[in-house]
Amino acid sequence: MKSIYGLDLKDLEEYFISIGEKKFRAKQLFDWLFVKRINDFDKITNISNDVLSVINKDYTFDLLTIKDKQVSNDGTIKYLFELEDGNLVESVLMRYSYGNSVCVSSQVGCNMGCQFCASGQLKKKRDLSAGEMVLQILTIQNDLDQDEDRISHVVVMGIGEPFDNYDNVMKFVRIINNPFGLAIGARHITISTCGLIDGINKYANEDLQINLAISLHSAIDKKRSSLMPVNKSNDLTSLKRAIKDYIKKTNRRVTFEYIMLKGVNTSKEDAEALIKFVRGINAYVNLIPYNDVSNLEFESISRDECFPFYQILKEANVNVTIRREFGSDIDAACGQLRSKRIKR
Repeated sequence: MKSIYGLDLKDLEEYFISIGEKKFRAKQLFDWLFVKRINDFDKITNISNDVLSVINKDYTFDLLTIKDKQVSNDGTIKYLFELEDGNLVESVLMRYSYGNSVCVSSQVGCNMGCQFCASGQLKKKRDLSAGEMVLQILTIQNDLDQDEDRISHVVVMGIGEPFDNYDNVMKFVRIINNPFGLAIGARHITISTCGLIDGINKYANEDLQINLAISLHSAIDKKRSSLMPVNKSNDLTSLKRAIKDYIKKTNRRVTFEYIMLKGVNTSKEDAEALIKFVRGINAYVNLIPYNDVSNLEFESISRDECFPFYQILKEANVNVTIRREFGSDIDAACGQLRSKRIKR
């Protein structure tokens, strides 16, 4: 049975019409689902029991099962969710001064094969539905259960490549952005891609103000290809062209995520290549200290060790920051908690 949380407002309007009801019922149900956050039919007071009985036969209202949960000293919470079919995905709640952000997974596993990533060690089993992505947010919000802990920001940067599950991710975004639903502002939502050019080109034509982040990690083609196999078919020259086209169409700034891998992509040469790559692009560079993954060869790097690289970029007038570390005392790297629970 399908999840009710995978229907956007238009879908729900069409559904009510199909069962002989007025489409305004869709906004009423959206309010119960996303504002009042109920998953108990008995609490719905403005839709008849006969109609609710029909919906209950067609859709499930179940939240996800929290299989594991790690709470960091800094307030970060990592969740391991079990899906209806028994598969596992992760989400992370991160607390900022401006609000609470949830990092959402878009696939069960990932086929991009980035060498430094725990998620990529376990191949993709399937895409997540829009409902399963929405449920990550709702289950966390329900677990927090405090108005002051409202989730205000979302990044699609967890397990999986969002543009490899394009249609479901776009529907997910429209559901959480809907003013009658979770009402998470478009500029508070970010989609991160490893650089799938077809996806970027398609995304540029969406009527959305959602942020775009590119996982770059090297601006040297040969090195990026060794770290990220996707670069072999989506090389840096083609990627830069797609990004410039995206900015021209949307007038939106792009964020480049750059994981600092000790002794791999942190040299002066790497910094100069990055400066050259971002030149002429309305961009923001986010340097991310690497979190150790036990079965991978890459070493973590401290914030202080990132500083010389940061300084080179800053002196070249690149808009750059070093990202604050989250959950360093738990399984912080994306996919770590899941990989511990799965036999290879």
